[in-house]
Amino acid sequence: MFDFKWLYEFIIFIYCLSLIGYFIDFIQYNRKANRIAFWLLSMVWVLQTLFLLGEMLTYSNFPISTIYDGLYFYAWILVTFSLVINRLFRVDFFIFFTNVLGFFLMVLHIFTRANTDATEQSMRLVSELLVTHITLAMVSYGFFTFSCIFSFMYLLQYRLLKEKKWNKWLLRLGDLGKLDSLSYIAVVLGVPLLLIANILGMIWGYTSTDEFYIFDSKTLGSFVVLGVYLIYLFLRVVRGYQGRAMALYNTGAFLFLLVNFFLFGSLSNFHF
Repeated sequence: MFDFKWLYEFIIFIYCLSLIGYFIDFIQYNRKANRIAFWLLSMVWVLQTLFLLGEMLTYSNFPISTIYDGLYFYAWILVTFSLVINRLFRVDFFIFFTNVLGFFLMVLHIFTRANTDATEQSMRLVSELLVTHITLAMVSYGFFTFSCIFSFMYLLQYRLLKEKKWNKWLLRLGDLGKLDSLSYIAVVLGVPLLLIANILGMIWGYTSTDEFYIFDSKTLGSFVVLGVYLIYLFLRVVRGYQGRAMALYNTGAFLFLLVNFFLFGSLSNFHF
């Protein structure tokens, strides 16, 4: 199985991009993002199907005899159904959450199979997926940082306008609407990356031989950070809040992110 380690990594990479596309469509009703996500997921399905057929031809039986094979087949079924439903109906909630579950099962299959095989190739794959978890989390934090900077600039510009201080800072800070929009876009990009990072990290923790605590301060903090930014998107997209209120909320969310990164990280049993 892990002789084609690079191909499994490629599948995970495409799956991640597909999830990001479906999330953007889920939040912004973006048909272009939906089409790109659909074709990326179609590539995942083709590669999964080829592996499934390869297993059947190699072992001359249907690959559902073990829990590891069952997870893979389950993930394949979810991808298949989501592709069919995506073409026939417009059900955003169903498509997005189905693919999150499918991605979870796919990664769980890879991690559990790798730890069972315990070969050099499989252990290297697990190590590289752990690096991916850390990288995605840091990139998402980068987007949240940009979002907070835009929110801070918005609040500063708002104050200058309210106090009617017409100076060079007013022109250089930018338009309020643009700053608000850029802050929102940065959160939209950061949330799916943090979601994927949390999924990879949680599965690695459960399947690795290292000691793992679901109630570890950094683990819980990461999920709370995700929840805080999901609430931001809910208030923005569903409730229609914009402007100063969301800039203040976003600044507070980033402060909590810093608390999670520095304070909870120092209290964690296994995070840095």
